[in-house]
Amino acid sequence: MLVGRRIAAFIFALLLSVAACLSAGAARAGDERVITAIEPAASEAGLSVRFTLTGKTRVRSFALGNPDRVAIDFDDTVPAVAFDTLPDNRLVAGVRHGLVTADRYRVIFRLKAPAVGAVAERVEDGKEIVELTLAPPGQQAPAKPAATAAAGDRASEKEGARAAPQKAGPKRLVIVIDPGHGGDDKGAVSPSGTMEKMVNLENARMLRDVLETYPNVDAELTRNDDTFIPLDDRAAIARKLGADLFLSIHADSIHYKTLRGATVYTLSEDASDELSQQIAANENASDRFAPKGFQQSSPEIFDILIDLTRRETVSFSEHFAAALVADLSRRNIELIKRPKRSAGFRVLKAPDIPSVLVEMGFLSNAKDEQLLTDAEWRKKMTSAIAESIIRFFRGGKAEALKAAEAKD
Repeated sequence: MLVGRRIAAFIFALLLSVAACLSAGAARAGDERVITAIEPAASEAGLSVRFTLTGKTRVRSFALGNPDRVAIDFDDTVPAVAFDTLPDNRLVAGVRHGLVTADRYRVIFRLKAPAVGAVAERVEDGKEIVELTLAPPGQQAPAKPAATAAAGDRASEKEGARAAPQKAGPKRLVIVIDPGHGGDDKGAVSPSGTMEKMVNLENARMLRDVLETYPNVDAELTRNDDTFIPLDDRAAIARKLGADLFLSIHADSIHYKTLRGATVYTLSEDASDELSQQIAANENASDRFAPKGFQQSSPEIFDILIDLTRRETVSFSEHFAAALVADLSRRNIELIKRPKRSAGFRVLKAPDIPSVLVEMGFLSNAKDEQLLTDAEWRKKMTSAIAESIIRFFRGGKAEALKAAEAKD
């Protein structure tokens, strides 16, 4: 059985390498870095994992919640070794790994006790070493010294640079806001002529401004003017910016004129109901405005690889959507019946970024149209969304919330 698992793990690692080479979006031949060794080691302090690479690459470590995990990403990197077992330790229950995009390899450690991760990079014997150390909060063990003084200085500088933001305040949060539609794609149009694309843009701008009143928050828009952006490009923008959350803003139209209120959607291959299916069909049709030949299919081999991280991000998105619905309700924002729904929205299909779509209301309803264009209501709505985001990511820390309150 053990031999079989090792063979399967080796084949999986080989599959990752082959997949990266086959992808049309992968880096040019010779650009990839290869992980030639992965060496986990347990200690009383926690767990350290040493990665040996053929060259330098960009590395990013971050925490995930619900359930608690620590992940590490390697850009333009593929593994050449299996990694399916860990030594007995008191912090990490298991490990999963795989390509989350054509050019990014991720390792996810599932925690069984609270832990924080620290990354150190150095050169040993001409090889690039990346070491992830997991330890209980407040007990982070220092990274191992490098083999040479020069390498040691380099590691110390990198660790110092990574540690500095921690002292300045909470971890920087990157939120990418996507105003739906734009350009030739007007989206929904109300009986009085109000265009969804402009409502989305104005509300997205206001949400960005509110979010940026919080400390250590970067809020970016996928579009800041009346231009068309294909659906897949919107998620690509979020990935390029290293988004912690992708939030798509909409104000659709439906044939039920009496239907009104906000809805929060997450991704699902099967729509949760007929309304969700209709809304998703409306939004997915946006790419009829894309240039001819724009859409390209990824090789099928990536389906099984991307599924690994998609399951992680879908779970995160579901938890955030539930929290957002609860927070909007507490702020007395009108919601439709069963306000948390799901459907196959293409714009939410980034496998590595938690994503939700918010229908702030329906332009097909006169009352909703009035609210969607009312400055006071828009401020109330965007403030509620912003507060919910900060509360979810930072646990409602007082120093984060006070910044927004001071602006009111």
